Amino acid sequence: MAEPDLSLGADLATVGALLADRLARHGVPVPVHRAVWWTRVVMAGGPTTVDELYWLSRVSLIDRHEHLPTFDAVFAGLFGAGTAAPPDPAAFRGDQNNELPPAAAAGSPSPPQAPDAPPPPTRDEQPTVQQVGDDEDTGAEPEEDQSPGVAAVASSIELLLAKDFADCDADEIAELNRIVARMRIVAPTRPARWKPTLGPGRSVDLRRTLRRASRTGGDPVRWVRRRRSAVPRRVVLLADVSGSMQSYARVYLRVLQGAALGARAHAYLFATRLHPVTRALVRGPREGGITRAMAQSPDASGGTRIGAAIKEFLDTDGRRGLARGAVVVVVSDGWERADPALLGEQMARLHRLAHSVIWVNPRKAAPGFAPLAGGMAAALPHVDRFIEGHSARSVQGLLDAIADSTGGPVGAARPGRPG
Repeated sequence: MAEPDLSLGADLATVGALLADRLARHGVPVPVHRAVWWTRVVMAGGPTTVDELYWLSRVSLIDRHEHLPTFDAVFAGLFGAGTAAPPDPAAFRGDQNNELPPAAAAGSPSPPQAPDAPPPPTRDEQPTVQQVGDDEDTGAEPEEDQSPGVAAVASSIELLLAKDFADCDADEIAELNRIVARMRIVAPTRPARWKPTLGPGRSVDLRRTLRRASRTGGDPVRWVRRRRSAVPRRVVLLADVSGSMQSYARVYLRVLQGAALGARAHAYLFATRLHPVTRALVRGPREGGITRAMAQSPDASGGTRIGAAIKEFLDTDGRRGLARGAVVVVVSDGWERADPALLGEQMARLHRLAHSVIWVNPRKAAPGFAPLAGGMAAALPHVDRFIEGHSARSVQGLLDAIADSTGGPVGAARPGRPG
């Protein structure tokens, strides 16, 4: 297999994929998000020398010190750099806090060189990125209108992250599921009870301080303070798996599984009826979780009764306390086949119980979209965050919205809500 040309006009996605693949072959795992970081860093930094490209690649791809020798060897073999790692930039800044040992400050000990090997190039002799990959001087005149370079080529991963799920083929959906499975879901926190502590605290716990003082003749030698602890809020996700949402449900099922596993979220599917699927997603092999969940939803790919599904949730688990103070996420396009008034009433009930209500509508990203559908128009007044959900990037936006839930629409107060 011929090596790709790593000159200035090389495809950025090809270079990044090749570097990540070489590192993985030598035991240095490179997750997809780090490959995306590498693309963004190179595009923003615009390296002009191999030295600069080395540091941009190192800070974006490597997070463990023991991987540095392997990274140096792979980078040197791929980009034709010298066997010694480039000098640490901190040494040129005169950084007094650079306390790493000399070998670590340079990246890692240099591998042994052959007796007849030429000395590594100095900093002034460092080849430029234009020179890397040139096997020999062909004598051709440089073109006046140079290509914008690797920094101007969009990464295939970046394009996939922005692509609408409905336009993706089976292979792209499989890759997106792998990307979504690596996304971290963090539940917001809420204040819990005061806890006593002998360390720093916000206020003095008078009761415990006086009780402890009785052991020392009434003299409060040690003051007991207290601090407010925080616990994660409950997260509830209700996903529409009706016929109009099939193109998006195949990815959001993976989101539900990740939320149930990572944030102990409660997951439900609905079309014409509500189906709790949390146990199906988290118990047993992870690969079969989505299949088990869909087996519990016989009405999938059918009609949509959003109002009836939310009413069933509030009359059962929601009324028992699951929705109280929780972050509730509804994933649906809002196409309600039943009376939209029922959906409006149930969303008002949910709004009063939950800490925050987030509605994800994949159709929102369409040009000229307006929430004119009966169900969407009835639910929107009772929603705190209304976001799009058509791509992997918007899924990350959903996870950020869950983590940053504040329990109220922007600029509006919400009195009388439970904590």
